[in-house]
Amino acid sequence: MKKKAVIILVGLLMIGLTGCTTKENEKITVVLDWVPNTNHTGLYAAQQLGYFEEEGLDVEIIQPSEGGSADLIAAGQGEFGVSYQEQVTYARTAANPLPIKAIAAIIQHNTSGFASPVDRQIASPKDFEGKKYGGWGSPMEVATLKGLMEGANADFSKLEIVDVGAMDYFTAVKDHVDFTWIFYGWDGVAAGLKNEPLNFIKLQDVDKNLDYYTPVIIANEDYLAKHPETAKKFLRAVTKGYQYAIENPEAAADLLLIDNPEIDRELAVASQKYLAAEYQSDAEKWGLMRPDIWENYGKWMYDQGLLENQLNADEAFTNEYLPQ
Repeated sequence: MKKKAVIILVGLLMIGLTGCTTKENEKITVVLDWVPNTNHTGLYAAQQLGYFEEEGLDVEIIQPSEGGSADLIAAGQGEFGVSYQEQVTYARTAANPLPIKAIAAIIQHNTSGFASPVDRQIASPKDFEGKKYGGWGSPMEVATLKGLMEGANADFSKLEIVDVGAMDYFTAVKDHVDFTWIFYGWDGVAAGLKNEPLNFIKLQDVDKNLDYYTPVIIANEDYLAKHPETAKKFLRAVTKGYQYAIENPEAAADLLLIDNPEIDRELAVASQKYLAAEYQSDAEKWGLMRPDIWENYGKWMYDQGLLENQLNADEAFTNEYLPQ
């Protein structure tokens, strides 16, 4: 009897353990394009509010090694990444193209441009003459500066270009250069908080071809072909995260700070309030991308001699994984 009772007890325990077993969430790695900031808030909101978990995903958000996310995603070192249209365009048109594809626009319009302290009196590309620009050594920077100056009948040879690397805007313009390229949603907002007035030349206001998507979410196209449902689950959760950030900017900033306490809260909240109107902007829904934006910028890059081949926009982006 004792032996039979033990067998029954063990059987009941096994049934109980089996009933408690749940399917493990699918592990996903997201590679950022830079240090965490308010461009990424929707990702952190999705994580902190349980949207990823609701989709059966266990998501880890990591910072990239030097060089950005494109190479890592192409090599299968992450399922999804944060990149920008320029990087994807280079990747798709290279002699040996990288198999990456943009699947969502984080911000609908290009909020970047050239910024300078007001006392430098730089109000248009014409005023770049005789000034010193601080950049990060990209051929695209040179092409953009040259194109804008030529459009304003300015002499590009009169502009001095200095490589300041990752130096922040405030340090750069204080001691080294007259103007730099910034994202208004971060450095522009920070300048307002610091009470340091600046002149800002937004790229899309000067040349419509420069209204490109930056940043975007990317994936390896082979991964997308093999795991389309995972991609849809991921973007469902991320969409909810960015919608939350649009509707609750201050609370969303606090969610970003949970994993990134080194970020200044005042700046995060102010930046979040600015971006709340920019994430989706005039698009029908968050994340949606238009072919003409990809085609226009791709043609502009090709015309500037920046690309080896012309861009096929259909190979560079897709909206098919966004929530319907």
